[in-house]
Amino acid sequence: CRAGTKETAFISAVTAAGLVHSVTRSCSAGNMTECSCDLTLRHGGSASEGWHWGGCSDDIHYGMSFSRKFLDVPFKNITGKSGSGLVAMNLHNNEAGRQAVAKLMSVDCRCHGVSGSCAVKTCWKTMSSFEKIGRFLKDKYENSIQISDRLKKKLRRKEKSQRKIPIGKEDLLYVNKSPNYCVEDQKLGIPGTQGRECNRTSQGPDGCNLLCCGRGYNTHVVRHVERCECKFVWCCYVRCRRCETMTDVHTCK
Repeated sequence: CRAGTKETAFISAVTAAGLVHSVTRSCSAGNMTECSCDLTLRHGGSASEGWHWGGCSDDIHYGMSFSRKFLDVPFKNITGKSGSGLVAMNLHNNEAGRQAVAKLMSVDCRCHGVSGSCAVKTCWKTMSSFEKIGRFLKDKYENSIQISDRLKKKLRRKEKSQRKIPIGKEDLLYVNKSPNYCVEDQKLGIPGTQGRECNRTSQGPDGCNLLCCGRGYNTHVVRHVERCECKFVWCCYVRCRRCETMTDVHTCK
């Protein structure tokens, strides 16, 4: 597909976030010699509130640094003015993915005390599940901002009337509007959705209403024959029945 769309923005952010998440998890698990838990939180806490730092806090600093070196350096090595807007956009979206991991860090605690009381708590910092990070970035994708492809001093919104509104470091940015993914376009490598199997009862992305782009769908009956109710017979073979089912399959027009 065309470069610089909101879909490529989302892919950049998810890739950068995934690299941070994976590397940091490996650090905390002790699988890497270059990093470990967050040692800056070894001591301290709040004695008055009855808790202290302990356990193994996820140290995302190494993961963030690794992700920047691995993903950003190739873009920064690109020379020349052509495509500089796309380069800046990609670098921003990479960083937005990393910031999502940092923003969604949380604190987990374990209670200590007599008879299960919570007189003292040991706490540590942990990353959110990648599913939660993905949902956060999906929301950013759905509210992504179109920017000008002409890079001046900094990234600017394409809409002149909105240029005074600041661009947040967690926002996803795109330059080019997305092509129509509903219709086949071999030049852009878009297969379209004609003939795709869909779920008639789903309201999600696999549902016929959304996947078929309003064109409707065809229904046909598919016959399945398989072995079923298998039992072991002494000795020594398996006896099965032959089961036949009929199911409705829906495909986009």
